[in-house]
Amino acid sequence: MRSLAGLAATVAAASVYLYVLSTHLPPAEEHLRPASPEEKEPHYYKLKFPSDLDELRELAEMLKFYKQEHHGYVLLLFCSAYLYKQSFAIPGSSFLNVLAGAIFGPWEGLALTCLLTTTGSAFCYVLSSTFGKRHVVRIFPDKVALLQRKVEENRSSLFFFLLFLRFFPMTPNWFLNITCPVLNIPLSIFFFSVLIGLIPYNFICVRTGAILSEIHSLDDIFSWATLAQLLAVALVALVPGALIKRYGQAHLKVANMDGTPEDDPKRR
Repeated sequence: MRSLAGLAATVAAASVYLYVLSTHLPPAEEHLRPASPEEKEPHYYKLKFPSDLDELRELAEMLKFYKQEHHGYVLLLFCSAYLYKQSFAIPGSSFLNVLAGAIFGPWEGLALTCLLTTTGSAFCYVLSSTFGKRHVVRIFPDKVALLQRKVEENRSSLFFFLLFLRFFPMTPNWFLNITCPVLNIPLSIFFFSVLIGLIPYNFICVRTGAILSEIHSLDDIFSWATLAQLLAVALVALVPGALIKRYGQAHLKVANMDGTPEDDPKRR
């Protein structure tokens, strides 16, 4: 119970901090959208985690304007929201990756998301190690046992095994973050496997956000610049994955990671 109380207190403190940060914006006229002819009053944007593409576009539009006067505040707000999601294993970081590309551009956004993904995952690792080891085993006994067996089979190539799991998420990233402390995987190996292993995924999401922010008509979609960016996204998605998969087939034992027995007809 003490571990659960400590985790609850940590989540509550982080939630209060993020709420205060998001509701006490510095004064700026850019966060107001002028009233349309159908509206009697101006529309105020509300800060919240985006759940679909329309909400993401609206949030990106507001933060891009707001960043012109308060770059530091927008950066702090984005980093805080991202670390909140990553640290507490809350789904939806892909939307924030796309948002980073739309707000900060492809290269600053990529550097930022790689840093935040790795730092947030490390926080999640530490929280799980401090408060949640026995609860992870109790809630997910079969999955933990399967992953433990695969870790032991690949102990000699542990770093590349973790890279393989990040490139090919047969196990969700959030589950790896909370389980690695249970499996006694060193934080240093965990840290660099996340940093390197999620670069292609972060690149794809960030570049997608940058492209979406630049597209205003069908002509923009078929421009040479946009097509070149889409080709770069495809290469980043395919080439590293193909290399890691080839290495995995030759050196790693990754069969049955989904828990399906080898003699199961579904595997044939």
